[in-house]
Amino acid sequence: MTEPQQIENPGSKFSQVLDAAAKLPGVRINRASYLRTALKRHCTEEQIKRAVAESPAAAGIPLKLLNEIANTSISYETSKVTGLSALAGIPGGFAMIGTVPADLAQYMGHMLRISQKLAYIYGWPDLFAEDGDELDEATESMLILFVGVMFGVQIAQSGVTKVAAMIAANVAKKLPQQALTKGVLYPVVKKVAGYLGVNMTKKLFAGGLAKAIPVLGAVLSGGLTLGTFLPMSKRLQKHLASLDLTKPGHRAAEDEDVVDLVVIDDEPAEKVEAAER
Repeated sequence: MTEPQQIENPGSKFSQVLDAAAKLPGVRINRASYLRTALKRHCTEEQIKRAVAESPAAAGIPLKLLNEIANTSISYETSKVTGLSALAGIPGGFAMIGTVPADLAQYMGHMLRISQKLAYIYGWPDLFAEDGDELDEATESMLILFVGVMFGVQIAQSGVTKVAAMIAANVAKKLPQQALTKGVLYPVVKKVAGYLGVNMTKKLFAGGLAKAIPVLGAVLSGGLTLGTFLPMSKRLQKHLASLDLTKPGHRAAEDEDVVDLVVIDDEPAEKVEAAER
């Protein structure tokens, strides 16, 4: 099999949007800085240091408090994406996007921001390398799974759960590169990307809204944005909060299979939940 350098069509269409959004100024969240800022009003300096070095759960921060912090981040990002995004106003900010509509890249940028914030609050390691503009394959695959969860794709939920189990079992400080790019999780990533490539634009731009919005300087309808971004963020929050990474000291059982995830047929496994309010 040829090594996957890019998710094939229609998944490649979604990957193009994701890659363009990830290059926008302000989209990448520094894990350490975010955790220090989010926790400083609620935790001791010692707790914050351990949360950064390990995870908030390992620092003994209660899940109830983590949920409150996550809700604050969701409210902040929802407010930004509903109003005029600062990303759209940066001169030259969309020069790198090419054929990806600017409003779609902008919206995706906010989805990536809240995905990172929620992941870090609920115990995930750094998603982006410190240096370099390009997404590595493992990070791209993980972000695809996170966005899939936001859209209610069930197979994406199982993929995220499996990655969390791998990280918890190995006390890893990085994503499982092999599993996400060439191993057992890659077929799941490919199916999720394909689903998103077909359905994302339809979901976000219902009623021909996309054609009515200019490509540059566009702002999505506040009502439509609020009605999609908020419930999708809540869906990802709920799933991440339920995983083993929120439980300090967790180890997978010795006989627990944390790598054998197989797609056994080509039938659609996705089911999109009805959007919350």
